Order: sequence, then structure tokens, then C-alpha cells
Amino acid sequence: MDLENQARIKELAEKHGPENLVVILGGAEAEASGLAAETVSNGDPTYAGPLSGVQLGLPAYHIFEDAIKSLVDPQVYDDQISMMEMVLDVDEIIKEVSTYREQYRKF
Repeated sequence: MDLENQARIKELAEKHGPENLVVILGGAEAEASGLAAETVSNGDPTYAGPLSGVQLGLPAYHIFEDAIKSLVDPQVYDDQISMMEMVLDVDEIIKEVSTYREQYRKF
């Protein structure tokens, strides 16, 4: 997760309270999605960004997860996202993101 997005998430957590936020990810690789999930929940593991040492405990979900997918208009999902489900390892991505969510989320 880039430094600018870390700063935005930190600012939103300070403004609205971390208990009022959920992070929706859309990364194409399991490792990158997992790293982003870890960053918003347990802090930046690279110690390079605004979330270094900041454990927000935010729950992170990938757009492919049924809990999120079911909230999106089916036509929009089909037009914008469904193609990626055919070419990416969806199960691996979901497993990676959910591992960090289950381990570190506070809310």
C-alpha cells in the first residue's frame, strides 16, 4: 500500500473513528492484498509509511469476497470486476486477506 493511501486511511480513522471504517481491497495478487490488509489492521510491516507502528485494527475485505460482492449492484460487478475473477486466483487472494482480518481486526 502506497504512502499516500496509508495517510488517507490514517486521516479517515482519526476523523471518523476506526470502528466506523471498513477497507475494501482490489489487488490482483494475494501477497499484495495481504500486505495491504496487514497494513490497515496491524500497521505498516515495512515501517516506511504513516501507518508504521499504528495498529488501527481495521477489517479489510477483498472485492471478491461474498460479503462485499453481494453488496455491489450485479450489473456493475459484472461489467467492472467479474472478468478479473476468471483470470486471478480468487481463492488465494481471499485466503490471504481473511487471514490478516481474522488475526488483527479490532472491530
